[in-house]
Amino acid sequence: MSDRGSMLAQPLQRPSAGRIAVYLGLVLLGAVAGLAGALVQAGWFPGGLLLALAGAAGLFLGGARAADSRAGAVAPAAGWMIAVVLCTAGRPEGDFLFGAGGGSYLFLLGGMALAVICATLGFGRQPVGRDVRLGK
Repeated sequence: MSDRGSMLAQPLQRPSAGRIAVYLGLVLLGAVAGLAGALVQAGWFPGGLLLALAGAAGLFLGGARAADSRAGAVAPAAGWMIAVVLCTAGRPEGDFLFGAGGGSYLFLLGGMALAVICATLGFGRQPVGRDVRLGK
């Protein structure tokens, strides 16, 4: 991570095609994680819920670290949210993926809370490199 200063002081730059591809890939991974978590959390209730939330948190933090920005956490969180909201919608036949149990609500609210936490988690402001210590 480089010492970029305050984000408000930086001029707005157009993202490169590679960065856009990374963000789209993170949105797709977030949707897959949301769908997988929706299936796993009800299968093995206490362990499945924890596994689904840990996977989502790992993806959100990993996306932030991979993209070296908070947008790297927002992209998979958006994909996760879209997939989970689509999974909660009932079908015309009356079928649905989520039950009315407490585990489903914990998955929904816990995943949203993790997305917000990971997206707002500040990165350290320590410089990196060989000459980071003063007096050298």
